Amino acid sequence: MMDSIASMAMDMSAAQFEYAYSIAMTKKTMDMQEMAGQELLNMLPDMPAGLPKGNFIDTYA
Repeated sequence: MMDSIASMAMDMSAAQFEYAYSIAMTKKTMDMQEMAGQELLNMLPDMPAGLPKGNFIDTYA
């Protein structure tokens, strides 16, 4: 009986570690995706503030 209790405790500890590791990796991936999105936004050219939007549409296409 003591072996089964120790075995269950070890299994529970391993499961908790696996869950914590999974959450940490998910958070790290989300942070990396957020930084990649911010870099993509930084690469976009700035639009001039005072010009109407119609000046940038190719009406001859």
